[in-house]
Amino acid sequence: MEQYLEIVGVIVGAIYLWLEYRASIYLWIASIIMPAIYLVVFYDAGLYADTAINIYYLIIAIYGWYAWKRGNPDNQELSITHISTRQAITMVALYVVMQVAISLVLIHLTDSDVPWFNGLTSALSIVGMWMLARKWIEQWIVWAVVDILSAGLYCYKGLYLTALLYVIYAIIAFFGYRKWRQMMIGQDAKQ
Repeated sequence: MEQYLEIVGVIVGAIYLWLEYRASIYLWIASIIMPAIYLVVFYDAGLYADTAINIYYLIIAIYGWYAWKRGNPDNQELSITHISTRQAITMVALYVVMQVAISLVLIHLTDSDVPWFNGLTSALSIVGMWMLARKWIEQWIVWAVVDILSAGLYCYKGLYLTALLYVIYAIIAFFGYRKWRQMMIGQDAKQ
């Protein structure tokens, strides 16, 4: 059953990535379905931080839908923008706090055999999802790093289909950044 769930998760994940690449607001629907599936897959694999992060993904998907739809002062759809220096510093601080907190929880409250590595990918994912919800183009850079590291982690844990999905995610992140950059230039030209 777990392998079938993983296959469905990979399919939904591919749809999610395609929608994200296109900056389609419908990515948030896939962003609700995929974490629900991976809650089970990652728990069964003993990836407890990844299990917990999927709860966060479910919550941020609701926020992301709202933010993309009405997330600016004019109550209009968010535009793709660059992250400010202040926002980037905040994201780095959030990452550091989350990395330490997640890793310590995994060390002291679970039997995780990869607490620091799982904490790393989870903390970066928290930052990446927030950046996606704010429609900051640099989220693609964060996701490329997360995807490469996660592919290695999932191979180590024997989740080969999910690892393959994350390798594809890493490749698509490069193209996604380029696509969003073109879209950002186009939206700036309209203003």
